[in-house]
Amino acid sequence: MSLDSDAVTSGFVTQKSGTRSNQPWKPESYGIEEVIDADRKGKASDLFWLWMAANLGLIAVVYGAIMAAMSLDPLQAIMVGIVAAIGSFIPVGILSIAGKRGGEPMLALSRRVFGGGLNRGPALASWLSLVGWETITAVVATEAILTIFGASIRHGERTVIAVLILAGIVTISLLASRLGHATIVVIQTITAWVFGLATVAMAVLISTRISLSPAHVTHPAPFAMLLVAGSVIAASGGVSWVNVSADYSRYLPRSEGSFKVAAFTALGAGIPFAALVIFGYFLAQSVTSLASSANPIGAIRTILPVWATVPYLILAIAGLLAQMILGLYSSGLSLLALGVRLERSKTVLVDAAVVIVAGAWIVARPGSVLSTLVSLVELLAVPISAWAMIFGLGMVDSKVWSKESIRGSSNNWRAITAWLIGDLLGFAWTSSSLYTGPLAKGSIGQDGLGFAAGAVAAAVLYCLFLLSSNLFTNKARAGSR
Repeated sequence: MSLDSDAVTSGFVTQKSGTRSNQPWKPESYGIEEVIDADRKGKASDLFWLWMAANLGLIAVVYGAIMAAMSLDPLQAIMVGIVAAIGSFIPVGILSIAGKRGGEPMLALSRRVFGGGLNRGPALASWLSLVGWETITAVVATEAILTIFGASIRHGERTVIAVLILAGIVTISLLASRLGHATIVVIQTITAWVFGLATVAMAVLISTRISLSPAHVTHPAPFAMLLVAGSVIAASGGVSWVNVSADYSRYLPRSEGSFKVAAFTALGAGIPFAALVIFGYFLAQSVTSLASSANPIGAIRTILPVWATVPYLILAIAGLLAQMILGLYSSGLSLLALGVRLERSKTVLVDAAVVIVAGAWIVARPGSVLSTLVSLVELLAVPISAWAMIFGLGMVDSKVWSKESIRGSSNNWRAITAWLIGDLLGFAWTSSSLYTGPLAKGSIGQDGLGFAAGAVAAAVLYCLFLLSSNLFTNKARAGSR
């Protein structure tokens, strides 16, 4: 049995393990066990470029187009884009501190709060969400490449070609994800610089060919509409990444400042995401089908000059690949946290296979299948948000960071109960095109805040459980005296 699988089944690897491999272009030997101090290196600023690359995907313009479809005026769109996009990544930044402190990936650290056995629930939700977003990203990238061929593809050949393209996209992402953390840092940094500048240049080119004056907006949208737009952006932004926060900060030295870790993560991810969302709002004035298109990247291509088509598609696909690289790496770690007995480098093979099979099924069917998957994945924002709140509260407890907790934590029924109740309430308050909960008739459901309300409910319940437990413990101690 490998060391990685031992870490899953028997607990955690201690500081006595010795230095292990985490070099660029070589397979990373760590699984979900704690990274020892001798293997920690890098700077907090590395997180800025890593997260920037992962959020350069042009798919973000769709969320800006949604704001335009909701008739937000320009000032409202800019404010919502900044607040919801960057604000949603602040929790990602805060939870990244746990990675630096504990040296473990996100769902392994979660065992310290939930316990080894009960943590499988959050780990499953995390894995499903990551694999879902990876499938969506792979399908969007496949559709973008298919636009190059246009009408030259015969109907009977389209599915075969699409599946081959999809498999190629996943394989490219797999190569980096399988090598691991150090390789990913190098690739993402190069991607952030090269394709970040290219994205700015492409945005300037597009701006010269569209109208930046949304003439159809005559008055500001109501506040409720701002909440809906903001919740869509947040759920698709920071909330969808919060379950991987610590995966990329656990190799940092413990001496790195916590504020810098949080700030570089939140700003590195939030700034490009906010910029693309806002740009998408203005872009939707000229590409009116952008918000509802099954191939948004192909829709944008229609307004570009012919010579810019190939550079544009390369740029779009590079951004999507950067997202997939992080997604595959982290979904493999979530799979380990579920208890799968595989080495880390092999878990990504499992995830890649799932994405190829699910993606092939989608590209062979109408676009409504993709929109259904998007709705399903967005619903997973409910359990992930509730988990994040409970884990965040658990970080404050000094016992979570004790050696006893590292060696093996007992099941925390208070945490799992609060999480499950928060999930039930969150789903009950959720209203979407795919599912509407029984309590989603009020402002919470109509404004798309079911996942946020469920997270708050989970946090409140967990705090009450902790308070009641402390009161009982104090009374027992007083009675023993």
